[in-house]
Amino acid sequence: MGHAHPRSIAALLVATLLLGTAESRAQIAVRGDMVYTMAGPPIQDGVILISDGRVLQIGPAADVTIPDGYRRIEAAVVTPGLIDAHSVVGLAGYLNQADDQDMLDRSAPIQPELRALDAYDPAERLIEWIRGFGITTVHTGHAPGALVAGQTLVVKTTGTLDDSSIVVPTAMVTASLADLARGSENGAPGTRGRMVAMLRAALLEAQRYQIEQETSGNERPARDLQLEILGRVLAREMPLLITAHRAHDIMTALRLAKEFEFDMILDGAAEAPLILDELAEAQIPIIVHPTMYRATGETEHLSFETAATLHDARIPIALQSGFEPYVPRTRVVLFEAGMAAAHGLPFDAALATITIGAATILGIDDRVGSLEIGKAGDIALFDGDPFEYTTHCIGVIIDGIVMSEDAR
Repeated sequence: MGHAHPRSIAALLVATLLLGTAESRAQIAVRGDMVYTMAGPPIQDGVILISDGRVLQIGPAADVTIPDGYRRIEAAVVTPGLIDAHSVVGLAGYLNQADDQDMLDRSAPIQPELRALDAYDPAERLIEWIRGFGITTVHTGHAPGALVAGQTLVVKTTGTLDDSSIVVPTAMVTASLADLARGSENGAPGTRGRMVAMLRAALLEAQRYQIEQETSGNERPARDLQLEILGRVLAREMPLLITAHRAHDIMTALRLAKEFEFDMILDGAAEAPLILDELAEAQIPIIVHPTMYRATGETEHLSFETAATLHDARIPIALQSGFEPYVPRTRVVLFEAGMAAAHGLPFDAALATITIGAATILGIDDRVGSLEIGKAGDIALFDGDPFEYTTHCIGVIIDGIVMSEDAR
């Protein structure tokens, strides 16, 4: 009798977990000593009623009557489910072996047709790991190690991949003007000048392809998956997520966005504080480099205070776990936000970078990111200040399902 594949075993465990918690989806009352709704002032001694996976009612305990039959859960601090604004989790696995490393394909420098949805493994143990710290939604996909690496996916950390867990199947296309994407093999750019020239040429070709599709009548040209997805970027159906750290690379990205009139989200931006005026004028959202990223090479000028500096300049920001070409392949954005809060970012703003601020940048703030009537019943529960080192996440609820009640 052969041994079951580890991923098959993991999938079975996930299915068992969901079956065991399905009964919790019905009706839940969550009470917190402090409830941060991220839709208004925090509520002391607050109660949230969840029914059919959505927030039914929220307010001070004195104003909310808990109906009979509701399961009651209590915590010192309650927040919306946390959001990781940029990750590779689910494509990159914790084993760091060939069979769980699908976040980057170096066979060609430009591959926008690669879909994160096709590579995402919902049974990856890193997903369960980050969920235990209150992260209920993750924007994940291909890593910024190629000029155009592929697409991204926004998904709930339920351990499943279906209509209920997929938030946005094709969220963005990842591009990179960072050193990691330069390379020298398989047609990789090699220099900054060639990097930008190749990206510009691909966008021009996508423009031509769009025009041909629109003007050729019944005799349309053969489908081209690369040009189709870049065409969607040019049509502003999805943003181009551009990783850039050096100030001059960030300025190049701004010029490209202006030239081709696409929606851009900036990723990384270690030297963003050097060009604050330009970024404030452009109002391009920034998914800031992980607070504890390695300060070397093009990121030598990153700082624990980058998020606070950008926030003070009124630039929209979110935080991320990011990508590193070494194990364990993921950080935890709760800790990243805690470090930002310890270095100048106000508490509410730090919490926003991993809740409503992240949701707004990802375009999903109508569904998640804050605790409001009608929104998803995604909740993280803590036994103290979420950014305090000694605090534990003591519970996680996603779409009204209690996913975890273990302290972490």
